[in-house]
Amino acid sequence: MLHDTAPAVTQWDTAIRKLAVFAALAAIFEGAHDTADQWAQLSADAVNKGLYGDHLVLRDGTPASPENIADPLVRTMSATALGRISAARHVLCYGAVQTAATLAVTRTLGFRPRPAALLAGAAINLGTHVIIDRRRPLLRLADRLGKGGYVKACTVVRAEGKGADSSGPGTALFELDQALHRLIGLAAAAVSAVLAVRNPR
Repeated sequence: MLHDTAPAVTQWDTAIRKLAVFAALAAIFEGAHDTADQWAQLSADAVNKGLYGDHLVLRDGTPASPENIADPLVRTMSATALGRISAARHVLCYGAVQTAATLAVTRTLGFRPRPAALLAGAAINLGTHVIIDRRRPLLRLADRLGKGGYVKACTVVRAEGKGADSSGPGTALFELDQALHRLIGLAAAAVSAVLAVRNPR
């Protein structure tokens, strides 16, 4: 009678594999984050993704003049619509870079995670990214967690004669934005790892 000499896969083995995949994905997400969030972001999207309002603007975010509005050849839209478009375009670019980095590293190292695992992680990262980058939800969260004073106090003046900027690099809101993206990246890596490694039967 022949016996199967292959060692049985235990719960411990599976846990170690999940931890290894989690660590790898967390490192990839973190390593690709700044490139995806900064270098891959269009300048116009960085400026306009937090816009809100019913007032009409041009595609670059500048307010539309009465002449612009009357001209059928000039495309105008509400500030809120432009904000949503800019945030969505940024998140799609972010997702493309992060997914490319994940596939490049995992395949180079000989690991092919199940598509469902990668899609779950991407959905978590991208779905929350667009909400955070629209700014108002992030501001509400900061207020609820007692960070409103921090956001108001830590601003920057980028050009002489202009008011303080409260949401770009160097501000408290930017730091809170980046910290939250990175924390969610850990959650996304954990979910992907659970789905990527099969439990023993």
